[in-house]
Amino acid sequence: MKHFLFLLILIVTSECYAQQTDIVDFKRIDATLKFETDTKKVIGELDVEFHVKKASDSIYLDAVAMEITNVASSGFKMQSSEDKIWILGKFKAGKMYQARFSYIASPQQTLYFTGDQIWTQGQGKYTSHWLPSIDDMNDKIEFDLQIIANSQATVIANGALKEVNNIDVSNRGWQFDMTQPMSSYLVAVALGDFRKKEINSQSGIPISLYYKSEDSLKVEPTYRYTREIFDFLEAEIGIPYPWQNYKQIPVRDFLYAGMENTTATIFSEAFVVDSIGFNDRNYINVNAHELAHHWFGNLVTETSGEHHWLQEGFATYYAHLVEKELFGSDYYYWQLYQTAEQLRELSEAGKGESLLNAKASSLTFYEKGAWALHVLRELIGDEAFKKAIENYLRNNKFGNVTTSDFLREVRAVSTVDIDRWEEDWLKQTAFNSSQAFNSLSKSDFMNRYFQVSSLRATPVLQKIGELRDAILGGNDFIGQEAVYQLSGEDRFVTHALYEEALESKNLYIRQAVAVSMDGVSERLKPKFEKLLQDSSYVTIEAALYSLWSSFPEERSRYLDVTRSVEGFQDKNVRQLWLALAIITDGYRTEEKTTFVNELRGYTGNTYSFELRQLAFRYINELRLYNDEVLDNLIDASVHHNWRFRNASRTLFSEIIKNPGTKEEIIKKMDSFSEKEQQFLQTQFKE
Repeated sequence: MKHFLFLLILIVTSECYAQQTDIVDFKRIDATLKFETDTKKVIGELDVEFHVKKASDSIYLDAVAMEITNVASSGFKMQSSEDKIWILGKFKAGKMYQARFSYIASPQQTLYFTGDQIWTQGQGKYTSHWLPSIDDMNDKIEFDLQIIANSQATVIANGALKEVNNIDVSNRGWQFDMTQPMSSYLVAVALGDFRKKEINSQSGIPISLYYKSEDSLKVEPTYRYTREIFDFLEAEIGIPYPWQNYKQIPVRDFLYAGMENTTATIFSEAFVVDSIGFNDRNYINVNAHELAHHWFGNLVTETSGEHHWLQEGFATYYAHLVEKELFGSDYYYWQLYQTAEQLRELSEAGKGESLLNAKASSLTFYEKGAWALHVLRELIGDEAFKKAIENYLRNNKFGNVTTSDFLREVRAVSTVDIDRWEEDWLKQTAFNSSQAFNSLSKSDFMNRYFQVSSLRATPVLQKIGELRDAILGGNDFIGQEAVYQLSGEDRFVTHALYEEALESKNLYIRQAVAVSMDGVSERLKPKFEKLLQDSSYVTIEAALYSLWSSFPEERSRYLDVTRSVEGFQDKNVRQLWLALAIITDGYRTEEKTTFVNELRGYTGNTYSFELRQLAFRYINELRLYNDEVLDNLIDASVHHNWRFRNASRTLFSEIIKNPGTKEEIIKKMDSFSEKEQQFLQTQFKE
C-alpha cells in the first residue's frame, strides 16, 4: 500500500517537476561527505533548509540512484526514486522547514576517482549524481560542506575553510563555509596530494594556487600573471569580486579545460607547465575565462540555455580583454580574427547559429558571444558599456538573468539605437563577416597582416621583398604568415628568407620554420640544428623529427642532444625521442628494451589520458603491442573522458582483428573489471 501511495504521489507531482521553484525555495544544504575509494561510493549526511512558497504535500531534491539510510527528521516521510529524493508531508505556504537524512550514492559520473585524486565536475545539472541538490540553476542555495578524508589528503571545496578536525586516527574532517547562495552545478570538491601557494589580490581577496608536490618548480609559470588577471578583472568589470576567496586546482584526466566552480576553479593539469612550456601552452586564457565566470555565470546565472551566451560569451570576451592587457592589442585582434574565420566558415557552410539558440555550439556561445560584445562596445562606447555591465551585475546579483535583463541595462545608459545590433548579433544565424572585417580593419596590425596574407597566390619571385620585410619586422603573426608562404617553394629562391627567419629573435617565427619546412637542406642545417635547444617544446619536437628524417647519418647525435627533454605534461618530446631511439639502427642497442618498456609503460592508467593517448599512437605505429599494452587499451576504452575513450575503442576494434588476439582476451575475461567485461562483450558481439 505504501508503495502504491508513493507511485500515486509521483504521478500527481510529475506535472510540476520543472515548476518546483514556484513551490519551494531551498535556502541551505549542509552536508557531511565521505568518499570511499575502494567502492567508489559516497556516504553522506544532509541537513536541508527550505522555504515553502505554495502549500504542497511533496517536494524533492534531485538525487540520482541514491539510497536513503536514515531519516532524522520528524513530521514528514522521505523516499527515493530513480533520480529524486522525495520529502512528503503537509507543507504550508510561508513556512521554513528542515530535513535531515543520510544516504549512499554510487555515482556513475560527475564524481571521479583518478588514482590518488578525487574531483567533481557538475557541468550544468549533474551535481545530483553525488550530492542531493537541485538541478534547476534557478534555485540558488548556500552550500556548506564537511569532507571526511584520509589524514594525508588535502581537501578543497567551495567557500572558506573554517577548520580541520581529527575524526579518528586516520581521518580528518575539512569544514567549508559559503556565505552566499549559488546554483547546485557549481558545487565542487577536490581531494589529493596537493600543496599550495598563497597570494592576495590588490583588494585583499585570498587566492590559493594548488599544485602537486612534484610540480613545485612549475608553480610560477603555470600561475603566471594570476594576480594581474584578478586585479584587471575587478577594475574592468567595475564590481568587486563577490565571493570570500578564490582557489585553483589542477587535476588529472579532467573533462574540459577548466570549470568555474564558485570560489574553486578546477582545471586540467595539462596546463601545468614549466617556463619553456609556457611559451607554447599556458593557462592564462583559461585562468581568465574561469575567473570571469565568477561574475558572469556564478554571480548572475542564466535562467535557461537560451541565454547561455550571457555566461560563455561574457567569460570569453573578458578573457580576451585580459590577454589584450597582458600581451597588447595586436594579440587581442589576432584572437578575434582567428575566431571570426571559424565563425565565417561555419556560417558559409549553412551552419550558422543564433546566439539565442539553446542548442547552439560552443563556438557560437563562446566566440560569437565575445564578438557580439566587442561590436556592442564599439557601438555604444567604453563608458556606456562599462556602466551597463556594472548595473547589470549589481541589479541582478545572486539571481538569474535573461538576455532582456542585459539589454535593458544597455538601453538605460546609452542613447545609441542597438536594435540593429540585437538583430545582427543575437538573433541572426549568419555571422556578420562584413561588420567583423570593418572592426578588424581599425587595427593597423591587422591591415598589415591582410596585406601579407593577400600575397598567398602570388608567385614567390614577385613577393620576395614583402616577405623579407614581414620576417624582419619581427611580429609574431605577420612573420609566421610570411614563413608559411615559403613552404613548397623552390629552395634556391627561398633559402635566404629561411636563413633570416631562423636567425630571427622572434621565437614564433623560428617555430614557423620548424613546423612548416618539408625537409632540411644541407645549407640550412647548422641554423636549423639550433632549434633543438630553442625555448619551445613545439619547436624542439618538430625540429628533432625533421633533422632525424633529413640526415640519417646524424641521427645518434640528434638523439643525444635531446635525450633529457621531456616536453609538456604529455611528454611529447620524450615520447617522440623514444620512438625514434627504438627504430634508429645502432643507437644504444643495449638500451632498446628499456626504451620499449618505458614507452609501453606510458599507456598505463597511472598517467594522464593525454600522455596515454600519445603513447598508444606510437605503440600502434611501431607495432609494439604486448599483453600489458592490450590490457591498458581495454582500460582506456572505458575511461570517463569520452574523447580518449572513443579513440581507444577505435584502436581496439582494429587490434582484435589480429589472429588470436580475441581468443587470448576471452581466456582471461575474469581478470577484467565489470565495466571492462561489459565493453568486451559488446565488442565481441559486433
